[in-house]
Amino acid sequence: MDLALNADQIAICDALDGLTRPFAAVSLHGAGFALTDPALDAALRDGGFLDVGFDPDLGTGTAAIVVERLARLPQATEAAASAILRPALGYDVTGPVCLVEAGDLRRPVRFLAPGATVVIVGETVTSFVATAADLRPEPAALYGYPVATLRQWPEARRRHDLPPAEARRLGQVALAAESAGLLAAALDSVCAHVADRKQFGRPLATFQALRHRLAEAQVRTNGVYWLAMRAAHSGDPGDAALAALHAQEAAWQVVYDFHQFMGAMGMTLEHPLHLWTYRLKLLASELGGRGAHALAAAEALWG
Repeated sequence: MDLALNADQIAICDALDGLTRPFAAVSLHGAGFALTDPALDAALRDGGFLDVGFDPDLGTGTAAIVVERLARLPQATEAAASAILRPALGYDVTGPVCLVEAGDLRRPVRFLAPGATVVIVGETVTSFVATAADLRPEPAALYGYPVATLRQWPEARRRHDLPPAEARRLGQVALAAESAGLLAAALDSVCAHVADRKQFGRPLATFQALRHRLAEAQVRTNGVYWLAMRAAHSGDPGDAALAALHAQEAAWQVVYDFHQFMGAMGMTLEHPLHLWTYRLKLLASELGGRGAHALAAAEALWG
C-alpha cells in the first residue's frame, strides 16, 4: 500500500498549515488544562477542511491526514469525529460530533455541549442533538479537552443506516489518527526542552539514557501514524482495531516518560506539554480501551 501523499493531499496540508500557523504560535503560558479557540473552529468549518471525507476522491484517508495535523495544535478542536465519522452519517449532521458507546452514560464525553450531535453506537447507530438539560458540564476536568457527562439521552433519536461495526471502525481510525498527532506534538515539545535544558554543564539531550528512551518514543509515534494511515486507507476492521490498540498502548507507555524528562516543569501548567498528554490520557481509554481493541483485532484477523 502506497501511503505517500498525493498532489491533492499535499495541497490540502499546505493550505491547512497556512491557516493554522497563527493559532500554533499563540502564547501558551498559563493556558490551563484545556485550550480551545472558537476562531480556529470557525476557520476550519469555513475552509471545508472537516468535509474532505465527503469527497470520494479524498475519502477517509485524507480526512485522517487532516485530523493528525490538527491534533498537533495546542488547541483542542473537534475534528476527528466530524472529519472521519460524519461523512458516513450525512451532510445534515452538524458538529461538533460526539461518539458514545451505548451503556457508557457516565463517561466524560469530549466536546459535549448544547448543540452537539451525540452519536450512540449500540445494536444500532442513533443520534440526537444535545440540549443543556441532557448534560452536566465538567468545568474543572483535567482531561485536556472540554468535556461534559450525559445526564440522559432522549428516547426519540434519529436512526442512521450505518452498521454499528462500521461506526466503530471509523471511530477507531479517528482515535488512532488523533493520537498520532498528539504523540508527535508532545514528542517535539519534549525534544525542544531537553535540547535547551542543561544539567552538569551539558544539554539533557546529550545523555544516552534519555536519547534511547526518546528514540523508542519516536519509533512508537511513527508506528501509530503509519498504522492509522493504513487503517484509514484500507477500510479493513482489523487494521482499524490494531491502529487503535497501538495508539492506546503507545500513549500509556510514553506519556510517563515525557513528563519525567521535563523534570519539575512536567508537573506544572507553565509548560504546554500537558495540552497534548492530558488528551492522550483520555483517548487511551476510549471505545472500550486496549482490551476491546485487542479483542476486535483478534476477531477480525482470526475470526
